[in-house]
Amino acid sequence: MTLTPDLLLHAYSIGVFPMAEHREDDEIFWVDPKQRGIFPIDQFHISRSLAKTIRRSAYVISVNRAFAEVVQACADREETWINGEIFDRYLDLHAMGHAHSLEVWDQDRLVGGVYGVSLGGGFFGESMFSRQRDTSKIALAYLMDRLRQAGFHLCDTQFLTPHLASLGAVEISRAAYKARLHAALEVEADFDAPQLPSPALLLQRMTQTS
Repeated sequence: MTLTPDLLLHAYSIGVFPMAEHREDDEIFWVDPKQRGIFPIDQFHISRSLAKTIRRSAYVISVNRAFAEVVQACADREETWINGEIFDRYLDLHAMGHAHSLEVWDQDRLVGGVYGVSLGGGFFGESMFSRQRDTSKIALAYLMDRLRQAGFHLCDTQFLTPHLASLGAVEISRAAYKARLHAALEVEADFDAPQLPSPALLLQRMTQTS
């Protein structure tokens, strides 16, 4: 089966996503976990230390400025499920307006980021990376604020890890996920619409909703 952008979007709409065993493996398989990780959009947890880093850091945040570089950085590790075909199809989705990245910059150096796919009111987080302490967490904080401001109802993390759980992610059953997915797809959300907040405004919003 040829992996196409339309096939990818259909897969997300029914709750499955693609993976490869490793970077050099041409075979792609579909995953539909029995237990699904999600971020309740209004429950992202910012620790005191992370809030301090966000408040005092000189990092620059951007949206969709370096999508390909973010995906490449996420794949640049010993074990990755992102092979060449998956990489290319996400670039296609980005060109179509269905895949997005959020970047963290230290001057002109990309030091952290996250990317995922949007469909209706659902955002499907794919991967993130960090080259300096807490930069992936910073990217996630700005992502969760953006999803809330843009009207998204679902943020999928695919699996629940201890790291994601520490930030507020939870695990739900496949049936519960599919019900939330169905409801989210009935909603129109615009990832590109919100303006990036200042660190102070970001933290104020997170304090009000967490």
